[in-house]
Amino acid sequence: MPSNGARPEPASHQAREETAANRWDILARHINGGQTLVELADESSVGLRTLQRWKNAYANDGIAGLLPAAPAGRESRIHPQLVAFIERSALQTPVQSIAQIYRESSMAAKKNGWPGISYSSVRSIVQNLDPSLRTLALQGPVAYRDKYELVWRHRAEEPNSVWQADHTELDILILDANQKPARPWLTVILDDYSRAVCGYMVFLGAPSAFFTSLALRDAIWPKNEQTWPMCGIPDRLYVDHGTDFTSLHLAQTAKDLHFEIVYSAVARPQGRGKIERIFGTLNTEILPTLPGHIIRGKQSSPPKLTLNELDSKIRSFITDTYHQRTHPETKTAPTIAWLNQGWLPRLPESIDALNVLLLTVAKPRMVHRDGVHFQGLRYISPLLAAYV
Repeated sequence: MPSNGARPEPASHQAREETAANRWDILARHINGGQTLVELADESSVGLRTLQRWKNAYANDGIAGLLPAAPAGRESRIHPQLVAFIERSALQTPVQSIAQIYRESSMAAKKNGWPGISYSSVRSIVQNLDPSLRTLALQGPVAYRDKYELVWRHRAEEPNSVWQADHTELDILILDANQKPARPWLTVILDDYSRAVCGYMVFLGAPSAFFTSLALRDAIWPKNEQTWPMCGIPDRLYVDHGTDFTSLHLAQTAKDLHFEIVYSAVARPQGRGKIERIFGTLNTEILPTLPGHIIRGKQSSPPKLTLNELDSKIRSFITDTYHQRTHPETKTAPTIAWLNQGWLPRLPESIDALNVLLLTVAKPRMVHRDGVHFQGLRYISPLLAAYV
């Protein structure tokens, strides 16, 4: 057993690399997060002396120092310390070629009296290193975070806890009001927990706060279709930094409906993957079956659909196909996941109240002694006297 009383050291390359990554995840809270080793020992249930040993190993050899020693007999011909030497060399910068690692490992084996090693064995050891570990060691924590950080795969705790909203330009041409070809846009409101499409908006022209408001209206208010039960007010709306999402209009709506707007980090697209997936589903499953579909920048056939006809096609696909089939990540159909054994979503008082909030923009007005002046009219009320 290891000296710290932990489980026996893993035998395979992959298991040893996973152990090193787990050790780094714990140790990073001290190195990058500012926690003391004593605090970290209490929180992680790892002994203080073990954490000190990991810290010294990392200081001496970097990420490679966190690799557990290979057990004897794993590869009888290759000395365990030689395997560790090869892995450490492969995880150091500047990056060395396999030929260079082979030469250095052969000299190290000769110097220490270890059995020799073949070029193919060195290549096998290097290639079996976990790609995430190599990214962390060679490219740094930022590259590792952007590519492998698990926080972006976090799933909301319940329906309507987190909604995502975004736009995409669809790979199809339709006929506008003048019967001319035009490329439409799509705004989707996606529930993070169930992956259900709570609402959407298909439109022509650039995305704007108005079209975003229409998509939110479709998502919040109950639909007429029994097969589309998604509705309600979310707790949080996760969006990017587009001008329509950072508008005063949306901020005002969030305040009035009591939900929080959460913005994704700039230049960090990982958190957008869930809503990008539904865009990909629509672009690859429904649009190729329609006239006017665009393939690699070229239309496959002349456009024939109007905006209303395209809207109807997308709506049918969402309600009849997408919501009813098992989602590959949640392992449940979006409709079943959203219903979640019965619950009551938050709703506005009325559709009129929702329309006022979403489709109008409040602006401050100066209250004068003779009332409020607006569009050439003067409004008088005794109640306004307190606001002069």
